[in-house]
Amino acid sequence: MTKAEIVTKISDDLGIEKSDVLATLESFMREVKESLQSGNNVYLRGFGSFVIKTRAEKIGRNILKNTSIKIPAHNIPSFKPSKIFLEVVKKKVRVNN
Repeated sequence: MTKAEIVTKISDDLGIEKSDVLATLESFMREVKESLQSGNNVYLRGFGSFVIKTRAEKIGRNILKNTSIKIPAHNIPSFKPSKIFLEVVKKKVRVNN
């Protein structure tokens, strides 16, 4: 599902103009980004958490030059779904085999 599809779905469900929904969604994403950039996690009860994970320093390989590369420690944003969210997805989504 794309951002445009989300905006359309919310607009149709709530009867709100698409431009207003888009502005709200953009503002939400901006606030999450700014919070994470400031070093603060974002917790949405019943949905999940946007958290900062620290990756340790490690040695990688450049297979084209056959050399080792030192990859420094760094922080990355991550999403951790809530237990409720996980359970709903586990029950509703089936693996295609």
